[in-house]
Amino acid sequence: MTTASTPATPGPSTPTTVRTLPLDQSKLDHQFDDIVPPDRPKSTPFPCQDLTGKVQSLQLSSHSDNSDEVLTPVADGEKPTSTNTSPLTGLPTEIQESILDYLCGIRLPASPRTTSAGKSKVLRGWGTALRHSRRREVSELARVSKLWRKLVQERLYRHLKIKGTTDSVNASAKWFELHPHLCEFVRHIEIWFPVFQQKNPAFDRTLRIPSTTPDRSSLVQSLSTQLQDTATPITYQAPSNNCTLEEVFMFVRLTFAKASILTLEGGERKKPPMVQHFQHPELRGLPVIESVVTLVCKGQWNLIRSNEDFQNIATALPNLNEWHGSYAKPKSKSYLSMATILPKLPRHLIHLNICLEADYRREIICPDFFKKVGTHAHYCVEMAKAIPTLEHLAYTGRVCHAFFEEAAKLTNARESRLKSIDLIVKNCCRPTFLWNNGSGITDMAFIMAFESLVVSGVKALDKLVALEFLRIRFIDLDSQVPSLNPYFQLLKNQCTGLWSETIIDTLARTRPAASFIEKPENLDDVGFKDGQLLTAPSFSKTRPLSIKVSSYISLSGGITIT
Repeated sequence: MTTASTPATPGPSTPTTVRTLPLDQSKLDHQFDDIVPPDRPKSTPFPCQDLTGKVQSLQLSSHSDNSDEVLTPVADGEKPTSTNTSPLTGLPTEIQESILDYLCGIRLPASPRTTSAGKSKVLRGWGTALRHSRRREVSELARVSKLWRKLVQERLYRHLKIKGTTDSVNASAKWFELHPHLCEFVRHIEIWFPVFQQKNPAFDRTLRIPSTTPDRSSLVQSLSTQLQDTATPITYQAPSNNCTLEEVFMFVRLTFAKASILTLEGGERKKPPMVQHFQHPELRGLPVIESVVTLVCKGQWNLIRSNEDFQNIATALPNLNEWHGSYAKPKSKSYLSMATILPKLPRHLIHLNICLEADYRREIICPDFFKKVGTHAHYCVEMAKAIPTLEHLAYTGRVCHAFFEEAAKLTNARESRLKSIDLIVKNCCRPTFLWNNGSGITDMAFIMAFESLVVSGVKALDKLVALEFLRIRFIDLDSQVPSLNPYFQLLKNQCTGLWSETIIDTLARTRPAASFIEKPENLDDVGFKDGQLLTAPSFSKTRPLSIKVSSYISLSGGITIT
């Protein structure tokens, strides 16, 4: 995109030395000696040169913008002709697509799911595609040829993001009604619902946009002046023109027959309004979209708050096999809501990625909102009930050893099809009467709870016989030594990360073919003094391949509280 955005470097201000022609070329050009070059005007600033060869002129074709034909130079007095022998259009389509990939970014397939272990982020690359597709330079490339017009339009319309209001959806439907050939290019449709709107319409954003495009300094100055002139402050209220999921599903069903990924973004605010599912509640059914196989819910609390809400969406997507759900803020209601949904997932849903807490920070003590969850249900046990029907699971939040223990009880070794598990641990839930239930590498109680989680995961391998990838990790962005954040990984029968005698003995019994890659490394270069971690200058910044559980005692000052 840098190449497309940067203007071409201008040539020299004066002509350079004339390149001499090869001997064979000069002999060939003698047959055109009867053509007399035109006299150069005296006003031309460049000196006259003896130009050898055929004098040619380029004449434009009136239909050059609508065809693949490339104009060729012709001699004076001849009629212009067109040909299809351009070096660009003559290249194979795959090479021309590679050229556009170089200019616009790699275009991933509509379903970039991989079956290899550990590849849980199947939507990686879609965000950059949406950003590049709005550049003016990409649109200009559609004028190169008919083939490029199709290839560029595929990139421009493969991922669309539309505001979830009635006016925006109706305008989009009208646009694609006038341009039906663009509908087949859409593979990923994203709908975002506003959570507030401007309360005083007198302050209109459209009135602040100048007709011309000034520089940034003058634009900022004009905006600040108009803000000062506005006497009334800007206030906001709940949106009044948001469309329902019924309208969105009907729009996608009638417009995009090949859309395979549907993203719904509910937004986040204090006391957020929930997106209404039905325009006509008496129908109690969303329009069916058979082409969608991947559902992404951002700000999921505003979209799905009960099992009934999820079942409404899942029923309308009969071919859904992948669900990504994320929450903007940690809430007890989020855990309780997912605890009622996960045990009742449809059997055709085999890929699950749920993120309940994604701040990636250690905590001194477990917050009160999660204690409310424990009084209603054990979330880890309820999440384990989804294991028998899944193939890939990625989860970010709180989890403990009860998850794997319950999963092993519910799984039949002969019918297990789970291939990968990727857990990012916010904290390990423990009995509520414990006061030291925080997290971090200096909290030995958390390290022991993390070890229990790893042991239960290794113990469950005898039931999860199809499991090829298992990763359990704790991420602390505030850690003074990030490489020592505890983790355990099993990939192709090779283990790295946290180990103890209990883990090794359990692994030898449940998966005899698996073993650790390296011998254990001690943390002798790391110490704990006066509440601060001390590391030697020579301490490696990379994550060690093996960490012994007992090595963390030195980080906690030698004090173990259970």
